[in-house]
Amino acid sequence: MKGKFPDSDTLPLKSYEEFDQMLDTFIQAERDGSIGDRKLWVGASPKAEFFKYESGFYQDKKFNFQPFAKKLILPVGSKVYIQGDLHGDIHSLLITLDELRKRKVLDGFKVIDPSAYLCFTGDFTDRGSYGVEVLYTLMRLKLANPERVQFARGNHEHFGMNAKYGFVKELQAKYGSDIDISKTMHLYDLLPVVIYLGTESDFVQMNHGGMEPGYDPKTLLASSGTTRYQFLGEIHQKTYSESHQGWLGDDPKVLNLAETRLKDFTPQGPTSPNLLGFMWSDFTVFGDEPSLGYGRSLIFGESSTAYLLKSFSTEKQKIHAVLRGHQHASGPNPLMNRIVASGGLFRHWQEQHEEGNADLTPKELERKIETSPVRSIPDGSVWTFNVSADSVYGEGCHYDFGTFGIMSLKKSFSDWTMEVVKYDVF
Repeated sequence: MKGKFPDSDTLPLKSYEEFDQMLDTFIQAERDGSIGDRKLWVGASPKAEFFKYESGFYQDKKFNFQPFAKKLILPVGSKVYIQGDLHGDIHSLLITLDELRKRKVLDGFKVIDPSAYLCFTGDFTDRGSYGVEVLYTLMRLKLANPERVQFARGNHEHFGMNAKYGFVKELQAKYGSDIDISKTMHLYDLLPVVIYLGTESDFVQMNHGGMEPGYDPKTLLASSGTTRYQFLGEIHQKTYSESHQGWLGDDPKVLNLAETRLKDFTPQGPTSPNLLGFMWSDFTVFGDEPSLGYGRSLIFGESSTAYLLKSFSTEKQKIHAVLRGHQHASGPNPLMNRIVASGGLFRHWQEQHEEGNADLTPKELERKIETSPVRSIPDGSVWTFNVSADSVYGEGCHYDFGTFGIMSLKKSFSDWTMEVVKYDVF
């Protein structure tokens, strides 16, 4: 079904009203849940406009874009089931949920394993045919398990991307003029752009894109309680860079790039006046690439990422690694080939950029990079989850499988593991 919307007589949701009612139920549940508890916010708490969906920042300047972070502490022994970009692939999502039922994690939509938590890293719609059904299913899953299902906001959880890359067109093709775009966009505004997830002392950074040197999470991490929120507020990229001399090394090209691209700004949107790193930034593939680069967004290398993770940790709360999606291409490239070769979950910087490495096929890479079902999680590591197969990415990169990860939280971070579960989609 890549690139084609189902005929109206075969739609899983026969009318927009079904989707709209789910949106209403979901939004009200979020308002009534932990995000609506002002005592759980560090610093400024949401004002009334934060919970309104009659308009939004993308069409009315009276409404501010208010990205926020979440801290989530889980018990030692927890297992976190993680899914990367779905991009309108309902088939992969349903297979994941079916596999979780087989593993006795789910019963219907209800999480029945007391150690289990489910996390999704964003980009739920666009570039696939079933964005409506993906969002509907995810909302049902979250409603059944308010504190056990977590969503991070991706760069496609944004009206500008939905209008350009297919979700608005999908809604119109399926339901005509009945759709309420502002309500769907409000759902996005209730999603954190980054989740610091872990135990009392050990955390991973879970988000869609990459690093954001302009936001310091130390106050959030040090706050009491297992669930806390914080608005990002003004982003201090330039201030951070100038006050941490040497964090990018001494390469003149890198330093000039930092001087040009890093800014202090108050976000007006995910891309304005600067790209928000948690939703947009990328990472290099090889360990010896520059500490900072620029393509569609900032690209962080191994040394700068390790520096930021250490810099934003506290004496008692350490951020060890990054789990994310986002960095995909609709045709084979060095990163996509490595994601495919590693079973859908690639750990960056396993190799140096030696001659010929960039051009290796997935088959050739299977002998060079990590492919075991259960893997350790090194300090400073970055993990990119594959994008689901029933999208332009699966077709263009010649793979037909889906992947989810199972991260096991232990007392010592050195004992944490990531199990990679790969399944056929077609």
